[in-house]
Amino acid sequence: MSDSASKPRPQYRNLSVPQILSYRLPLAGKSSILHRASGALLFLCLPLVIIPLFGRSVTSAESYASIQEWTSNPLCKIVLLVLIWGYLHHFCAGIRYLTLDLHVGNDKVTAQKSAGVVFGISLALTVVFGLKLFGAW
Repeated sequence: MSDSASKPRPQYRNLSVPQILSYRLPLAGKSSILHRASGALLFLCLPLVIIPLFGRSVTSAESYASIQEWTSNPLCKIVLLVLIWGYLHHFCAGIRYLTLDLHVGNDKVTAQKSAGVVFGISLALTVVFGLKLFGAW
């Protein structure tokens, strides 16, 4: 008999919600999940928020003023800030994945560093655009 017959088979068990919540993803995994989530956010908000706002803002000066008045609400600004973050993260992570497709930075250490750079740049740009959105300058 061979040794492979005596090895115990691996057991795969169902995971519970607390086990899933306690699982620690590496930074590259978090970047990947947020890239998908931001893409879904942008895709779903395109027909619901972005296109209607753009369509009303270009029809006339009065409709642009009404949109400007509507977007001065702090709750609306928070929604717009989330959309800004979603776009910036999706854009930066997309550039990261394009470089990974070119086989640049595929090793573990460089991939973790590039995921950190994606988070740093997207959050920094979100802060800059958020300050502009909320009227800091």
